[in-house]
Amino acid sequence: MAAARATMKDVARASGVSPATVSFVLNDTPDQTIAPATRERVRRAAAELGYLPHGVARALREGSSRIVVLKAARLPHGGTSLAGFIDGLDEELERLGFTLLVRYGERPGDSEQLATAIAPRAVLDLDSYYFGAAAEGADGGWVNGLAAHTAVQIGYLIERGHERIGMAVTANERIAHLAGLRRGYAERTAMNAGLPAVQSFVLPGTAEGDRAALAEFTARNPAITAVAGTDDESALRVLSAAQRLGIAVPRALAVIGFDDSAAGELFSPALTTVRIDTAAFGRRAARTVLGLDPGSELPGPASVIRRESA
Repeated sequence: MAAARATMKDVARASGVSPATVSFVLNDTPDQTIAPATRERVRRAAAELGYLPHGVARALREGSSRIVVLKAARLPHGGTSLAGFIDGLDEELERLGFTLLVRYGERPGDSEQLATAIAPRAVLDLDSYYFGAAAEGADGGWVNGLAAHTAVQIGYLIERGHERIGMAVTANERIAHLAGLRRGYAERTAMNAGLPAVQSFVLPGTAEGDRAALAEFTARNPAITAVAGTDDESALRVLSAAQRLGIAVPRALAVIGFDDSAAGELFSPALTTVRIDTAAFGRRAARTVLGLDPGSELPGPASVIRRESA
């Protein structure tokens, strides 16, 4: 026998308020003075009990599921930041009684077919944060988004006394768009500090190609004393190429990564990098996409993991 569906009275009892207050909160009734803590308590109780207002309950009967879909087809896979975001998102959705389905690859029409097949409760389109028209602000921008995280990376080098900074990009089409955003943010950070724009170069992705690229870049830009990687992979390739060229790191060239991958601390010299609390972003996104109060937990700012390379 199926379990009885939670009622408004159940939510009221669990949250210690009246059914009328539950109705006001869940329907966002205007002109009602209800304390934020009470609103959060009601929403949490509703989520934990699986209570749904009539309109959503009707959608359930018509096929809506307890599945949330994350679209990340155009983002680089395997990185620490995306993995942390997914872990946080999955953890919070599971706590609230939902299941996460991550959609990596996508062909024309896939989204429509998926929606028809499983009728997800919600779809979180992470791709649109970075590939949409308002990419600079969609993810938090210069407050706590990619722009702010890039500013932490470049700002660290500036604080260490570096006035001429380069940026290394791997020749990977999947990250080309994000790398372009990061280059732009890095240039603006340097220019806002009164420094010359950051100069970028591409690493082909082979040991010999990377060595030649770094040799050409440093020959053309002898004043550059530090290189920031658009991710940890590009930074590690710079470290490897510098060793082959006999460039002393960090004395002659400081190198900093971005993403805090596990491989960074295993290299010699160990890679200085930027760590982002993406799991906290994922937990907030889970509640937001379900229409719940995201809660009081705020992701901390990006931090520099200081090691030997910079």
